[in-house]
Amino acid sequence: MGLAVAADGDVLTRIARLPRARRQPALVFAISRLLGAPESGWDEYRAWLLAHEDRVVAEACRRTMQTNEPLRCAALLPALALLAGGRPLALAEVGAAAGLCLCPDRYAYRYDDRPVLGSSPLVLECVTNGRVPLPARVPSVAGRAGADLHPLRLDRPRDVRWLRALVPPGAGERLARLDAAVRIVAARQPRVLVGDAVAVLPRLLAHAAADGAVPVVVASGTLVYLDARERERLCEDVRELGAHLVTLEAPAVLPCVQALLPDPPPREAPFVLAIDGEPLAFAHPHGRVLHWLAGRG
Repeated sequence: MGLAVAADGDVLTRIARLPRARRQPALVFAISRLLGAPESGWDEYRAWLLAHEDRVVAEACRRTMQTNEPLRCAALLPALALLAGGRPLALAEVGAAAGLCLCPDRYAYRYDDRPVLGSSPLVLECVTNGRVPLPARVPSVAGRAGADLHPLRLDRPRDVRWLRALVPPGAGERLARLDAAVRIVAARQPRVLVGDAVAVLPRLLAHAAADGAVPVVVASGTLVYLDARERERLCEDVRELGAHLVTLEAPAVLPCVQALLPDPPPREAPFVLAIDGEPLAFAHPHGRVLHWLAGRG
């Protein structure tokens, strides 16, 4: 579908009405699904898009990508456990969307053919390579809070519809996982503050704080939406506020992490899991693959 859009001058003219930062294929397709676009083929979709371009443009100007994939918790968990060291965590997430990745303690995990870790109706599965320091138990979370420019509420059907629209057609397993996570988290949804991650960081950490807990800020696939100076400041502020920073991002997003990589990332795991700027593993963007780096952790 994306190749067909790229070859169609009329459709490209319509998409050019969007601000440059919003001309993301995944965003346009997700908004189209949200608004009821047909998925039967290119000709039908093209006709629908040309007939509904004003609605698509209006929606795209107010929305951002909020792929709240709970499977990312499977990639984050080893880093979180290393930081916890047996203590509870105080989790703060930037770009939290609906907060599904703020609840790693509410899911269970299966790494390769190992026994399931934790107890939950949702088991997140991850294929690993290398000596991943898996914990004996899922770390507890004593406090949690997120920040997002446009927080999503799981008790608002329109927000849940948006989360589901962000899952591409044919990804039935992802959709089932999302629905399961929504059911689990909706009963006790974490607080998600409205605001820019850098601006609200002190308040975010204060909301997540808990006695005796290790403060950890998490960013998974969200720092790319900040400019380079904002990313640098966020890293500095996290350190100055006495917290740790766990990132799951593309290498180029954090040059300090990229500079320490021993090799380029493999195709199936192009993101990097890092703690406080130290790379620990290569990972799939949605957490289903984890390649641990030798001697890390």
